[in-house]
Amino acid sequence: MKKLNHVLAILMTLLIIMTLPLTIFAEEKEKTKVDSFKIPSHVLNISKENTFPNSSEDQEIMEPSEEAQELLDGIKVSIENPDLIKLLNETSIKPSPVGIGYRGMIYLGRWPLNYASKETTINWEYQPINTNELNNLGGNVNQEMNYVQQTQKEIKGALTNKVSNPEEVKKMMLLKSSEKTKLPLAYTSTIGSNTKKNNKYVVPVNKYGYLHSFAPAVNEKGQVTFGEVYIELKGTKKRLVIKNVTKQGIGAWIPIQDYVSFSYLIK
Repeated sequence: MKKLNHVLAILMTLLIIMTLPLTIFAEEKEKTKVDSFKIPSHVLNISKENTFPNSSEDQEIMEPSEEAQELLDGIKVSIENPDLIKLLNETSIKPSPVGIGYRGMIYLGRWPLNYASKETTINWEYQPINTNELNNLGGNVNQEMNYVQQTQKEIKGALTNKVSNPEEVKKMMLLKSSEKTKLPLAYTSTIGSNTKKNNKYVVPVNKYGYLHSFAPAVNEKGQVTFGEVYIELKGTKKRLVIKNVTKQGIGAWIPIQDYVSFSYLIK
């Protein structure tokens, strides 16, 4: 009996040793995923200083009505498109109360049904927006410079390839990216002229200082599912039918509103 307990103890120890690296790897992978969306120290929030008031994108999540939810529960394909859910909420088709033998199909169109995010990364230097310079050549003391936006800049995002119903696809991608990154995302972001930030950079004697500024953006990649949507009426019942389902890879650049990335050089 003692020998059996000893063997079991050895097996348990080996099992723990074998699974420990996998646990550590999973924890490190999750930590890396979270850290990839962490705002670096050289990226600053300018929402209070921005002379152009950005309006955030409408990211309202459409909740299905009780009747629409019954239709959605009856299909295998997930429907996340808020515009399609809104249409189902507003649909008031009623089967005939004496519909014995009655059949019918109502075509609602071909729709992007859902978007599955595969990869979300951030380019903190997506687009150059400004350069401040300070000449201290021949100076006697160190000087300081800070960020001042010289001209108004509009940063636009876009899908990286053509797709049907692009506005609906963009909306679903924006929702997924915002949920993952917890950052203020929009397909248009503007930085107003004369926006200033009190971030000081020292320019030593006999040096020339350059403060380059960039607008950051999220690069979202994934897959969108399309399908033809029908409402089938059969007797006194109705159900949702999805036909000719296809999938397409898609990518998008989505600017991060009211954040600026800085790079400081001395020559």
